[in-house]
Amino acid sequence: MFKNKNNGKNNLCGEAIRTLRLAYPTKLSQRALADKMQLIGIDVDKNAIQRIECGKRFVTDIELKAFSEIFGVGVDRLI
Repeated sequence: MFKNKNNGKNNLCGEAIRTLRLAYPTKLSQRALADKMQLIGIDVDKNAIQRIECGKRFVTDIELKAFSEIFGVGVDRLI
């Protein structure tokens, strides 16, 4: 079985997404961020955002690109 050696985290971008979400001009809630993702065609909910931010969920490249578009930053800023 695969054993993650990244301090038990399943992504590198969760903390950056949380920081950007809270620094957003209107301070997005996890639900509001999930709604924005849904509007651009990415099917995630509030629980998925919560799991991404705490590192319990993998993030696909398509989701990573969508996050970068919503926050207006490059993908490299999220990683």
